[in-house]
Amino acid sequence: MDIRVFATGGTFDKEYNEITGTLFFSETHLAEMLTLGRCKLPVRITKLMLIDSLEMGETERESILSECRKAGEKRIVVTHGTDTMEVTAQTLGRAALAKTIILTGAMIPYKFGSSDGLFNLGSALALAQTLPSGVYVAMNGRYFDWNNVRKNRKTGEFEEVTDRTSP
Repeated sequence: MDIRVFATGGTFDKEYNEITGTLFFSETHLAEMLTLGRCKLPVRITKLMLIDSLEMGETERESILSECRKAGEKRIVVTHGTDTMEVTAQTLGRAALAKTIILTGAMIPYKFGSSDGLFNLGSALALAQTLPSGVYVAMNGRYFDWNNVRKNRKTGEFEEVTDRTSP
C-alpha cells in the first residue's frame, strides 16, 4: 500500500535563524523524519510548496487539490500549517475524491527537537492506511472529519465543531 506525502510547509518544515530570530523555510524535513521514525512504509514525498498556511490562498489550495486528484496513490498525507488547515480540508473534502486524504501539521517546528510533528506524522500515516475514503485532519492523537473540525485558537488544539456560530 503506497502512500503519497505532499509537503506544503507550515511549522513542520520551519527552521530558526539564530542571528535574526526569525523562522524560515529551506527544505522539507519529511525524509529525515521518516528515517528517524524508522518508517518502513512505501512512501513517496512530493514538495508542493513551503509556505506558512496564513499565506496560503485559493490558488495554493486548488494546486493541492489538483495534485491529490492526479496522484496514482489512493492514500495521501498532506503536511500543512495549522492556522488554515481546516480551510484546505474543506476544499479537498468538497471535491469528494475516492481517496483517503489526511492533513496533519505541527505546533512546534521539527528542527526545535521537541516537536509534536513526528507523532502527528506517524498518526497520519497510520490513519491513511486504516480510514475509508474521505478527508480528515490528524492532530494530537485524534482525527476529525473535514467538515467538523477547527483549531481552537485559545488552546492551540484541534477540536470538533460543536457550536457552528463561534470561531
